[in-house]
Amino acid sequence: MPEGHSVRRLADVFRRDFRGQVLAVSSPQGRFADGAALLDGTALLRTEAHGKQMFLGFEGGRWMRVHLGLYGKWAFGTGEPPEPRGALRVRLRGAGADGEGVWADLRGPTACEVLTTAEKEEARSRLGPDPLRRDGDPEVFAARLARSRTSVAALLMDQAVVAGVGNVYRAEALFRARTDPFAPGVEVGRERALALWEDLVLLLRDGVRRGSIVTTLPADRPEGRRRGRVRREDAHYVYRRAGLPCRVCGTTVLTRELVGRNLYWCPVCQAGLPDLSPVLAEAGHVAEARETAARSAAAG
Repeated sequence: MPEGHSVRRLADVFRRDFRGQVLAVSSPQGRFADGAALLDGTALLRTEAHGKQMFLGFEGGRWMRVHLGLYGKWAFGTGEPPEPRGALRVRLRGAGADGEGVWADLRGPTACEVLTTAEKEEARSRLGPDPLRRDGDPEVFAARLARSRTSVAALLMDQAVVAGVGNVYRAEALFRARTDPFAPGVEVGRERALALWEDLVLLLRDGVRRGSIVTTLPADRPEGRRRGRVRREDAHYVYRRAGLPCRVCGTTVLTRELVGRNLYWCPVCQAGLPDLSPVLAEAGHVAEARETAARSAAAG
C-alpha cells in the first residue's frame, strides 16, 4: 500500500501538470460514471494530500477523494492516452502546459468518490495528524498514544492516530527510536511520542524527496556503500529483514503478524523503552532532522 510520501508525490504531479486546467473526466469502466459526470468540463483548482488519501478540488466546490489502498495505482502521460482497457476507473485529460495534452488514469482504488467541501472536511477530520502537513500537530499524536493501551505498533498503523504511516515507516521508526513495538501507547510517554513524530517528519520528507523509503544512516550501511545511491538491500533496518542480523547489534530480526501486516523488529535493540537521549544522539536523529528541515526550507 502506498504510504504518505507516495501520495504527496502524486498530489505534486497533479499540482504541477493539471492544476488550473479544465479537465475531461470519464469512467471507461463505468463504476465512477456519476462522479465523472459531475466533474467533467470543470477546472481543477486545488490538490491536497492527507496521509494516504488525496483530494482533488474542482470548481463548484466539488472534491474527488481517492484512497489507493493495496491495489490502486495512478498512471500519467502526455499526448494522446492509450485506448482504455480493463478496469479503468477514472481518466482525467487536460490540455497540458504546451497544449499537447496530459492524462491520468486511475485503476483499482479502495475509494473514489465526489464530495462537497463540507463532506471533504468531515472525511479529513476522521484522519489523524499528517507529519507531512504544516497543520500536523505532534501534541495530538502524543495525546492519542497516551490514552490507549493498544500496542504502539498497532497505533502507528491506525490512520486516526497518525495519517500516512504504513508498514515500512512503522517498523523503521520504532527501530530508530529503539522502542518496543508491543509497548502500550499509554506507556510510551510524551517525550518519546514527540521524538517519534519528529523522526516521522524527517523520514516522510526524505521519502518525498527520494521517491523511495530509506531509513538507514550511512554509518549503518556496509563499507563501500555509504555514499551515493542507496541500494534497496541497504535501505532499511528491520523491514523485510526477518532472519537476518540486526545492523546495529547483530541479533536476528524477528517478525510476526500484527493488525493484518507483518511487523519486523530487533528483540535486543527494541527491548523496552530505554532513555531516549543517548539513543537519539547515537543515531543522529536530531542533527539529521535539523539538516533535512533546513534543506527543505531552502528548497521552498
